[in-house]
Amino acid sequence: MSSLQVGLAIAGGLILGGVIAYNTWTSRRNAPRQALPESPQAPMDGRVEPTGESGMAVPDRVEPVFDPSGALPSLGPLPTPEKRPRLDALIDVITPIALDGRLVSGDAVLAALPHTRRVGSKPFAVEGLNEQSREWESPVAGQRYTALQAGVQLANRTGSINEIEYSEYVMKTQAFADALGGAPDFPEMLHEVARGRELDQFAVEHDAQLGFMLRARGAAWSPGFVQQQAAKLGFIAGVIPGRMVLPSSEAGLPSILGLSFDPQAALSEDPAQSAVKEVALSLDVPQVHRNEQPFVRMRDAALALADAMDGVITDDMGQPLRTEIMETIGADLQHLYDRLEAHDLAAGSAQARRLFS
Repeated sequence: MSSLQVGLAIAGGLILGGVIAYNTWTSRRNAPRQALPESPQAPMDGRVEPTGESGMAVPDRVEPVFDPSGALPSLGPLPTPEKRPRLDALIDVITPIALDGRLVSGDAVLAALPHTRRVGSKPFAVEGLNEQSREWESPVAGQRYTALQAGVQLANRTGSINEIEYSEYVMKTQAFADALGGAPDFPEMLHEVARGRELDQFAVEHDAQLGFMLRARGAAWSPGFVQQQAAKLGFIAGVIPGRMVLPSSEAGLPSILGLSFDPQAALSEDPAQSAVKEVALSLDVPQVHRNEQPFVRMRDAALALADAMDGVITDDMGQPLRTEIMETIGADLQHLYDRLEAHDLAAGSAQARRLFS
């Protein structure tokens, strides 16, 4: 073999090696970022006590939480959630059912209830006036009631009650009252339908569901990496794959924020190789009490995730959201909260949660 052939062979080998090295580097650079393993910390005095099969002590795991205490001002206590929101003349059609002085048992009321608790797209409910407590409540077995009332919601996010739905409500309530020997006193249909349209118009003008998008600047993220970073801010896994939530500080109330990404990536047979390029943060404004400071938490969570995950915050159209734009949105929300409270539909209240659902 001549010296020329040897030189060409060496040069070819170097070029091939360079191509392989470049492809390997590019592949690693573009691979989804993975969650880091959590390493146990050794005791401060250096002692390690043996335990279990590994012979090494593992300290109790402490889950990170998003604790804004000291950073976010409190505007007052949150409302205590009710087991079931009571009928309210502001958002419900309410029909008294006269019993002619008789007492009705909760067992009889429960047996007479219709199979479905909806009228069209609107919730239907029955309440009884408890003989002992003198409070209106959902029927309970073993209790006795001196009066009954039925109700249907005037409006929700599907729209206002219409004449067909009102007629269905009348038939359902009449059948229930007949089963108990009661006499319903229905409000005038056209008046209630008009009230429903007015309430629906107010709801449309004061509804707000905010969303921030977090998009990867460079390498994509694996589902595990997204979940690990979100967990550091207090998010927990939701029921739907690819969804996490920031829970309310009061049990029974809706989550403060939602975080979602491609559910197909979360359900992949090999999630570590699934690429997530964007994450959505969402806030359903009327569902969360303003004392939770939901928008501040949403903004701070977006900024923290963008910093930790090397992402950029945008709106739904892909336009970057600067800090000053977020501050403007926050100021507008305060005015929205004030208007809702002025109409006795404060964000996070039982009435608001029902109307904006």
